Parts: sequence; C-alpha cells; structure tokens
Amino acid sequence: MVTAEAVLDIPQKKRIRSQQLNRFALKDRQLIQAYIETFTPLSCEYNFSNLFAWQDAYHLTWTIYQERLLIYDGISQCGFMPLGEDLYPEELVILSLNLKNLGLAPNFCLVTSDYLEKFPEIENYYVVKEERDYAEYIYDVDNLCDLNGVKLHKKRNLISQFKRAFPDFEVHRLTAANKDKALGLAQQLMNRRKRRSRDLDQEYSALKTSFDYFEQLGLDGLVITLGTQVIAFSVFSSLSQSTYDIQFEKSDMDFKGAAQMINHETAQYLRNKCDYLNREQDLGIKGLRQAKLSYDPVHLITPYSLTLSPLN
Repeated sequence: MVTAEAVLDIPQKKRIRSQQLNRFALKDRQLIQAYIETFTPLSCEYNFSNLFAWQDAYHLTWTIYQERLLIYDGISQCGFMPLGEDLYPEELVILSLNLKNLGLAPNFCLVTSDYLEKFPEIENYYVVKEERDYAEYIYDVDNLCDLNGVKLHKKRNLISQFKRAFPDFEVHRLTAANKDKALGLAQQLMNRRKRRSRDLDQEYSALKTSFDYFEQLGLDGLVITLGTQVIAFSVFSSLSQSTYDIQFEKSDMDFKGAAQMINHETAQYLRNKCDYLNREQDLGIKGLRQAKLSYDPVHLITPYSLTLSPLN
C-alpha cells in the first residue's frame, strides 16, 4: 500500500505545482474539448461551457497531469476523476498525495461505476461512496417530443392547456435580440423568492457569464414569448455526438404550462441533433427530484466519490 511518505519519492517531473492549476479561459476550450471528444465523459460536469461559467462559484481550476485532464473543485474539495486513460489505483493514490502536498483534499468525485468494476481493489485505498444527489438524468429525446404513455399524460395536458390559454405564443432562438429579456426573467424569478440564497445568486452569475460569452462557448437556446415578453427560455449545448446538455431552463409560473412547453419545444428543436438529453442533477432537492423523475428518464448516471483512507 502506498503511504503518505511516498510523496517524497514522486519524481519532480511528475509533481503538480500550485502555479500549474489554471483558471478556465476561452483559449483553453480547444484543448479541453479535445479531451472530451477523445474520452467522451458522460457527466455534464466536464462540459467546457459549464466549467467556464461556474468556475468562480466552485473555485474550479485545471491542469494536465500525466497526459490527463485534471480538474479541481475548491468548494467541494475534490478532484474530478482525471479525464484520459484510466489511472491504476496505485497511480491515483500518487495523484492524491500530490494534491495533499499542495494543501488540497486528496479525494475524487465523478467516479464512474465502470471504473469501480474495472478496479475493485480501489477500496484498499479509498472509501467509496455513491452520490445519489449528484446523479444526472438522461432522457430519450423522442420520448420528450412524443410524450406517449400514462406517465407523461399530465405533461401533454398542461401543454394543451397552455396552447389554448395563450394561442399567440411564439418560439424563437435565443439570440442577442432577446438575451436581455431572458436574463430579466431569471432576475425576476429570483426576486420573487422570499429568501435569496447563495446558490441562486451563483446560478444567476453563471447564467450571465454564459450569456456574455454565448457564441464563444458554443451555446444555443430557445425562448417562448408572448408579445414582447419572454416567459420561458432554455440554454443547451452538445455534450457528445449522442447527447445534449440542458444547462439552464427557466419559466414564469404565472403562465400555467410554460415549464412543460419550454421542455417540449427544446426536445423538438434537438430531436434531429441528438438521441438523448442530459438534464443534470437534482442536488437532493425534493421538488426538483420529483419533477425530473416525472419526465420518465431512461437512465440515471450516478457518480461515486473516493475519499483517501486514513492509512494512506
């Protein structure tokens, strides 16, 4: 078993130095995208536009370690499972000790079940924990377009009610012409809450960053309007050849069925572009979990965390 003293034996060329941990910049997109396209991670957390937009909220930094992309979350205090060829458990411990030597937590998140099955001996070095609150919801895009079956009957009804109540609604691409109004809707929805929260403030900041660099980040989106008013919008981008990531989705609840409409319109828009939609996590929020489950996901991507055992 590799012990903490092993950090002293790490060759200088294999050590991570604090100055090598970088903020995400637009110029980094090509390199990071190359890793994503080569190693095709399933998690939306590796999406460059997410990393760029949320980096201040989570103190995200990155570096290349042994030809692998290493991302560190300074708030959750863990490294993302390195993106590249799998590290053997003993090699992962060496990386943990590298992080520890920098004063960072020597733990990892976004570990896949495939990795755990491939390397069951990982439990000799780490405490393994399933992270259900961070499971990502995957939907068949055709199912979200057709809304067939008993489970989605209520969604169809709400969409029909919306169309009857608001026959003049229109659907448009999210562009410079309507981004300010969409951002205004997000601000309005946040202000309606009785209590402001840090999470909501951070989400709004990430949304604004996404809007500020919309084209450079490869983002796309839709808005639903009534007259000159934006009542719902979605923001999304390609995660892989088969999957799009729905990164933001907002609707004005004063317009019954608007939430279901923007979900449906987004699926229809993406129907010929992908097979699946990743609608991200519920973060353990009861109402959000119920809402995501109500759309009948075909799969949940449940990550695991690795906490370095005290003996290491």
